[in-house]
Amino acid sequence: MEQLHTDLSIGQYFEQTVAEHPDRDFIVMPDRGLRWSYAQFNERVDDLAKALLINGISAGDHVGIWARNVPDWMTFMFATAKIGAVLVTVNPVYKSHELAYVIKQADLKALAIIDAYRDVDYVKVLRELIPESMTDERGALQSAEYPQLKMLIYLGPEKYKGFFSMPELLLLGEHTDDADLRAAVAATDPDDVVNMQYTSGTTGFPKGVQLTSRNILNNGFYIGERQRLTGEDRVCLPVPLFHCFGCVLGVMAILTHGATTILLEEFNPFLVLAAVEKEKATALYGVPTMFIAELEHPAFDQFDLSSLRTGIMAGSPCPVDIMKRVINDMHCKDITITYGLTEASPAMTMSDVTDPLEARCETVGKKMPISEVLIVDPETGKECPPGVPGELCARGYNVMKGYYNMPEATEEAIDEEGWLHSGDLGTIDEQGYYRITGRIKDMIIRGGENIYPREIEEFLYPLEGVKDVQVVGAPDEKYGEIGAAFIIRNPDSDLSADEVREFCYDKMARYKAPKYICFVDEFPMTGSGKVKKFVLRDQIAVWLEDGTVEPAPTYKLTP
Repeated sequence: MEQLHTDLSIGQYFEQTVAEHPDRDFIVMPDRGLRWSYAQFNERVDDLAKALLINGISAGDHVGIWARNVPDWMTFMFATAKIGAVLVTVNPVYKSHELAYVIKQADLKALAIIDAYRDVDYVKVLRELIPESMTDERGALQSAEYPQLKMLIYLGPEKYKGFFSMPELLLLGEHTDDADLRAAVAATDPDDVVNMQYTSGTTGFPKGVQLTSRNILNNGFYIGERQRLTGEDRVCLPVPLFHCFGCVLGVMAILTHGATTILLEEFNPFLVLAAVEKEKATALYGVPTMFIAELEHPAFDQFDLSSLRTGIMAGSPCPVDIMKRVINDMHCKDITITYGLTEASPAMTMSDVTDPLEARCETVGKKMPISEVLIVDPETGKECPPGVPGELCARGYNVMKGYYNMPEATEEAIDEEGWLHSGDLGTIDEQGYYRITGRIKDMIIRGGENIYPREIEEFLYPLEGVKDVQVVGAPDEKYGEIGAAFIIRNPDSDLSADEVREFCYDKMARYKAPKYICFVDEFPMTGSGKVKKFVLRDQIAVWLEDGTVEPAPTYKLTP
């Protein structure tokens, strides 16, 4: 019988790994000149953990972190894990409304923030939401609106009234005995919730996905195995840590293989290419739009990327043409694709470095070890035979513990037999490879004919002038729904809507060809790099109602 990789908690596992190779690089940030070995980072983690304990943060308490990929994001991740607290990851692009929701819904007891991100002043937002932070004693906040919240932390040396700074907490921990920390680490359990991430909230209110050490530590291990990671690997992570892509596919895979994290504060294609060359990265992660930006950067040919071997392209459908360019032009001969969702910790399927090129480019691989994947008919609930689209469901160690304080939503997501319903449509072939054809709600039903947006997108990618494309359903009086393609053109391309239609009409069933072609400069994205297709669907509906969708200029999406 197959056994899971580990039954340890993240805190216990981390300490075991530190003992095995204390002097190996664990975190490197090239643009900051920062380099922490496993032992150096562990010391920092311990100091923070002891400071949190002294300030009343203990097992089961919820600690939020609202920040881009600053170095101490990971310090909080491991410090909370060691004491059994739950790290609640907050999307850095959230604004005051979303933050207020998370603070209250997650019952945050502490919140760590940076100064600002993009157009959001984090400190200002906190002052407006919690005016008591200007007058109450640090660590003893008494907020009328958020009574559970007691502690505010600033992830930097600057001092703000009502906040602890990181140097203050680290100094406090440094001068504190280890006894309570040792007891806390020993008491952690792999089945306790250690991480809570909020879904993108494209429908309804965002839901807090509760993940345990057993969930994400083991999932990370098998993700690393599919890439053949070892202690010699150096993984470049330009993806956000607040999302599973960063903190599980990235950090947990790296930890379980004793590898090195090359961390970027936020995505910048030039800095990614520079980091790969400078630190001789062997693996690179990203969503397709990130790889596209790197490949098309004007300075791409100036960088030596020959150290690259593997990596992961995930987060949204991976265009076959882009996969092939990453393999050929970026030297990632062992690039992999992972499919899953936060509620599945997140990987349900993944390609393997030994898979044939066609399988690695055109499928999302096979199911992950020690877990189950089933494709069922959304209407009947019966298992679909190979080649027939249905909803992908998962069952096993990797399924979340549930949505926080949302029992009804949890019951809707996980059925009585323990199957997590993804809401995604896909197929399995005779060899066990899965393909994703779209989301159930994304499927276009045109006069009774099912149209899968992913199929149309893959078809349009090779068309000269197409940089990126997303296909959604548009309302239609005659057919109910018809296809609409949103296209980002390559620079200097004058591709026209008629040329796109002609390309489709020549090579595919006419009912599948998008009727509406909308050229745009960018797609609306979630913080984790996924395209907000619901925004595109809403936009095309508005344009049709206004009568402005034809002819097709370059549209500006409504904010």
